[in-house]
Amino acid sequence: MNSLWLVRHGEAAASWGEHADPGLSDSGHQQAEAAAEALLACLPEGVELVSSPKARALETAAPLASRLERGVQVVDAFREIDAPVPLADRQTWLRGFMKQTWDQQGDPLWQWRSDIIAALQDLNAPTVIFTHFLVINTVVAHCRRAQETVQCWPDNGSIHHFECGGTELSVVRLGQEMSTVVN
Repeated sequence: MNSLWLVRHGEAAASWGEHADPGLSDSGHQQAEAAAEALLACLPEGVELVSSPKARALETAAPLASRLERGVQVVDAFREIDAPVPLADRQTWLRGFMKQTWDQQGDPLWQWRSDIIAALQDLNAPTVIFTHFLVINTVVAHCRRAQETVQCWPDNGSIHHFECGGTELSVVRLGQEMSTVVN
């Protein structure tokens, strides 16, 4: 079995409907530092670091990468969900998606989900993945064989532990959940 830690990015400097790829807010940078400290206490030697290509995920990865003195591999499969609407309509689309089930989704979203699971199964070492709210929920839904698109409410900077062995993927422990809405 291979340990995987999925870390939700720190708080973004702009909401999902305001900016296509915001970096972190000041609070987000503090959350990234806190996540790095928490991870340093539990990671095995030789752990690999992977990130979504989005700025907020890469900036969340930076403190841990600096402390471990290693690079971060960017893997597109761990990117945030692609909203099939213009930027101004993204939050409305997101609210609708989050109330739906996977059996209501079309091929592009199923492909996004399949790419995430395949990328996790391809990892050959203990790995920390810096990613997004709905990526974490997609992995949890897969592990639970659940239809609801939202399985948990990962807080910014939260750390979620999974185990992967071949095609088997399981939840070890979910991290801190948020008390505010996704922006």
